[in-house]
This record gives sequence, C-alpha cells and structure tokens, in this order.
Amino acid sequence: MPASRKNKIKPNKKDIEAFLLELNTTYAKLHKKYEDFFWTSYMGDHSVEAEFKDALIQRDAFKSDRSLADKVSALLPYADKKQKVRLLHWKLFFSKYQIPIEVLGIKKEIDEIEAKVHEQKAKQKEGYIDPKTKKFVTASKMKMRTMQYTDPDEKIRKACFDGLETLAPRYINEYIQLVSLKNTFAQALGYADFYAYKLETEEGMKKNDLFAIFDSIYGKTKYAFANIRAQEKVLAKQKKPGLRKPWNFSYFLSGDFAKEEEPYYQFDQALIRWGKSFASLGIDYQKGKLQLDLLDRKGKYNNGFCHWPEPRYKKGDIQLTGTSNFTCNVVYGQLSSGNDGMHTLFHEGGHAAHLLNMNVPDICMNTEYPPGSTAWAETQSMFLDTIFSSIEWRTRYAKNADGQSYPFDLYERKIAKTHMVMPLGLNSMMAVASFEKAMYEAKNLTPQKVMATAKKVFKKFFDRSVDSLWLLDVPHIYAWESSCSYHGYALATLALTQWRQYFYKKYGYIVDNHRVGKEMAKVWQLGSTKTFPEFVKMATGKKLTAEAFVQGVTASKAKLLSNAKERINKLSKVKQDTGPIKLNASIKMVHGKEVVADNKKSFENMAEVYKAWLNK
Repeated sequence: MPASRKNKIKPNKKDIEAFLLELNTTYAKLHKKYEDFFWTSYMGDHSVEAEFKDALIQRDAFKSDRSLADKVSALLPYADKKQKVRLLHWKLFFSKYQIPIEVLGIKKEIDEIEAKVHEQKAKQKEGYIDPKTKKFVTASKMKMRTMQYTDPDEKIRKACFDGLETLAPRYINEYIQLVSLKNTFAQALGYADFYAYKLETEEGMKKNDLFAIFDSIYGKTKYAFANIRAQEKVLAKQKKPGLRKPWNFSYFLSGDFAKEEEPYYQFDQALIRWGKSFASLGIDYQKGKLQLDLLDRKGKYNNGFCHWPEPRYKKGDIQLTGTSNFTCNVVYGQLSSGNDGMHTLFHEGGHAAHLLNMNVPDICMNTEYPPGSTAWAETQSMFLDTIFSSIEWRTRYAKNADGQSYPFDLYERKIAKTHMVMPLGLNSMMAVASFEKAMYEAKNLTPQKVMATAKKVFKKFFDRSVDSLWLLDVPHIYAWESSCSYHGYALATLALTQWRQYFYKKYGYIVDNHRVGKEMAKVWQLGSTKTFPEFVKMATGKKLTAEAFVQGVTASKAKLLSNAKERINKLSKVKQDTGPIKLNASIKMVHGKEVVADNKKSFENMAEVYKAWLNK
C-alpha cells in the first residue's frame, strides 16, 4: 500500500462538526450580504447595484462550489447517524446548484441583464394620458392597476389600461435574450429547457404532469366563459356595454363593492387587525426580527415580497433566531388601499411565519431557495391570506369607524354578482405558467412572436373582447429566482384548498383557532426536508388533487352562502382573545430609511404610532 494511503488520517466526529459549522456560518454570511443589498436596491436605493451584483456572484459561487460538494460526499462514510442526515441535506443542496464550467459565463451574463432590467424598471417613467387634458399623469403601475377596477370613469380606466400596455413590452428584447441564455444554461445541465429545469429542481415534477393538472382544471371550469358572454349581452341591453373590455371587467364586477367595502378595510387599522388575527391563530415568530415597508414610492420595486436576510440554523447547540423583511405598495388614501395592505400583511406575514419557524440544524434547509419548494412556500402565505378574505374573518374583524361589522348582505350580493367568474379563479396563474412554457419551448423568438403569444394566451385564459400584453408585465418572468416558478401559486391554491377542507372537517372553523396554527407550525419546523407532494400529504392526509378546488369554485350560490353561515355560526361560539398581542417578534415599521415605529413598548403602541404617522 502506498505510504500516502497508509498514513491517511480518517476524519472524526469533531472534524465533521467543524466542517458543518463552517458551511453554515459561511453561507449565512454570504446570504445576509446578498439579501441586505437586495432589500436596499428593491426599496429604491440603486446606489448599491455594483455591490448587489458582486454579493450575488459570491453567494452563487458558494452554492455551485464543486469542492464543497465533493467534501460533503467524502465525509459521509465517516459520519454518525445525525451527522449523516445533515450531510445528506447539504449534498441535496449542492446538487441543485452545480454548474458546468462552460456555462458559468452564461449565468453571469443572465445576472447582468436581469440587474439592468431591474434598475431601468425602477427608474422608468410610469403613468397615463389624461383623456380630458391629453397631458401625461404620473402614476405607478400599482396605482393604475387599482384605478382600473375602482375609477368610475371608463375613459380613465381605459387610459390606465393603455398606460400599462405601453409599459408591458418595454424590455421585450432583454426578455428574449434571457429566454435564450436560460435555455442554453439548462440544456447544458441535461434538461430540455429552462422551464423543465426549474420545475424539476424546485418541485420534483415534470412539465407533462403539471400541465395535465392545469388542462384538467381548465376543461372543468371553462364553461364560465359562456356565462360571462351571456351576462355581457344582458348588461348591454341595460345600457351597460363592454363587460369584457379588460379595463371594464373588474370594475363592473367589483368596483361598486370596492367602494362599499372600503369603510371596513381602513389601512390605518390593518396592522392591529393583522396582529390580533395572527396571535389568535397561535402564530409565533420564534423571537425573530421583522421589518415592514408597506407604502408605494418612486423607485421601489412594484410588487410585494418577503425575504429573509438571516434564516434560522444551529450554531453548535445554540438555535439562532431569524430575520424577515416584507413589503408591498399601498397607495395610502386610494380606494382599496386598505384591502391591498391587509392582504399583504396576511400573505407576506405568512411567508415570514413559515421560514422563521423552520427548525432544521442547517441553514441550507431553512431558506426559500431550492431545495425549498416554491409551491409549498406559497401554500403557507396563501392559506393565511384566505383567512383574511374569508367571510367569517370579515364579520368578526372588519369594522367601520362606527364599530359596525362587515354586513353579510354585502357578501351575499357580492357572491351573486361574482359567482359566474369563480370557476376561473386559477386562470391568471395558469396563464403565466402557460406563457412561460410557450416561451421556453419556442424556437427563434422575435418581439412579434412574443407579443402574439402573450395575446393568444391572454385570450385563452381571460376571453376579453380586447387582447392584452399583460403577461409581459408580470415582474416574475424577468428574474432567475421567480421565472418559470409561477405555477407554484397555482399548485399552492390546490394545496391550500385541500388543507382548508381538512381543517373545516376536523375543527369546523379556522379563524382564531390555535390548533390550526399549531398544526401548521409542526410542518413548518421541517424546513425543506420534504418535497411539495410529501408535505401536502403530511399536512392534509391525502395526495394533492384538484378535487377540493374544483368543488369549491363550481359550488352553487346556495351552497356557498350555506357554508358561510355555518362557519360564521361556529366562530361566534369561540371567545375572541382580548389580551395583549404577542407574536414573539421584534417588529419595525419603516418607510425607506425612515424608522416609523416599533413594538419595543408593545404591538398595540406600534400600531398606534404607525396609524398617527399615516394620518399626518
């Protein structure tokens, strides 16, 4: 035997522990550096773009480091039982990011194009042409989208639609470049295209299986288009033409309701209602730190999100706490701003609760990135925002200035008017997924082909009388981490509907039910150690199907109203918690670099200070 082999020292338990600690602390440092620059940039300060890009490169270099992956594999034979589990987690993590040397340059080029698009979008001029004055009116995308379903003047709604349509294809050439480069990257790794790569990497699913589910749902729900066309004819006879025009559709269905609901969704009450709801559900942020930036402003990223600069992990025997940032773009004072803001608190606050409860020893299993599942992450946030949108929550928590609860007759009238579109509730998510699938499967893309496909897919899933380029304005399609992942929202909708059905059958109610929060936290603790299908079965006791979703969206008006009354009655027998709000978190409300309020004294005090600041 050669001397080098004979004298080789086998690694012991301490060596392996030291290596695991090194992996955790190194990745935690690189991750936090990237996420801090991410937050600064996305909140509107673009002076850090060079540092942001460099931090991304450093973080990705760690993830794709072949030597670290090889060392993990080499240590496995010498590990004890617990260490073996941890090393296998790191092996899975590194396997998701191994990049052949020949495509490293392609990934760098993709990052550079995405950074350029992000920076230019933040600086772009946004607004519409006033139909009366013919002058340009500055308005953010968020504001124009809101005006499309709340402004009583059709000409203004049309102007906002046109403004958004003008912005939608602005980065179409860069998008075509990104599609081509991402396909080249994925094909070098042995995948048919980038969509197949993302789907298999994040969810462990094949495209055929995913879109078979979507095709089945579409086939069972597309009958609603005929009902909408019939209603269009009825309204036209009532001298209310144009239901299917994209700038009219939401307004005709919910514009009046937005005005009626507004008194019950004051944004200056959003914080306290969110806190009470989550505390009553038993949500515990495990001593984490939360930073919330909720108002719209120039240069700020035009979509809500939640990120975690410091995911949880164990440093030896010490469990480190995590931190979370989340944001949205409330235009305070604008009609429906309270509804939008409250929805974000529940949705992004749900994301934060999920990750800050992850309790796996190693950081690689406690982030939103692979091996984490997009669909499972969205199941948590969307499940919690359905609590806010439920009639039982609204009749208990949504009160106007006089203390009157959200009226059931308003819900009843809303169901009557919107019932015909309920079967199409998944269509916007399926549309984005279908558009991206088409883009990454296409050959020789041109701007004309991209726009034609965007309009064709829009027509299929929305059936409006005027086509739209809306799909090109979905921010997710331009970023590596969110492109070819929008199906996660659709899969999450199926999973959360199945989960809600499970909880209703088991407990009869969900709002203010500590047992629901406890069951959710039990699966949150497992981090990313299971696949999406495994988590769904663990949580609900059944394999994922579309059955619960289809049952819900195709239910009769009478059945929906009967369910609502039953759930309200069940909740009325549950005593509401009137004690202090305790979420076990340090919370800071910010507006850009300004710290507005915190919960050092109490959550209630923070909510009052923030309310006073809003109403200055």
